[in-house]
Amino acid sequence: MSLDTIRETVREIIEPVVNALGVELDDLVLSRMKGKALLRVFIEKEGGVTIDDCERVSREVEAILDVEDPIPFSYVLEVSSPGLDRPLKRPGDFKRFRGSMARVVTQELIDNQSFFIGKIAEVKDDGVVLLMPGDKRVAIPYSCISRARLEVEV
Repeated sequence: MSLDTIRETVREIIEPVVNALGVELDDLVLSRMKGKALLRVFIEKEGGVTIDDCERVSREVEAILDVEDPIPFSYVLEVSSPGLDRPLKRPGDFKRFRGSMARVVTQELIDNQSFFIGKIAEVKDDGVVLLMPGDKRVAIPYSCISRARLEVEV
């Protein structure tokens, strides 16, 4: 069974449990390196995630995964929030943080560059528009985005 298949099975099992605890499953990462496996569960809620939220989710997720046993190898479970500089992976992430500063790295050059820091001005079906310094607007198709994350504003 592939890691992607296991990851999707785990998501289907734990998402209802996480939602019932009053938080949202933001992301789930399952990785294996040197015989060790790590299951990272990222949760989010309005007003921010607390340590108590992480502990409650960890206990409940651990219990349901022990019963369902969808991961055919040993692993370590880690539950946390995505953080202030959270990754932006889906169009919904860009919509949720419209008006925030973002750092975007593209696979292809756009206006002779592949690294952008700007305010998320528009979110379209096919991409995002960043408002750069000097009121320059740059349209970036989702298909060109290599990595994106919120930029911490100080």
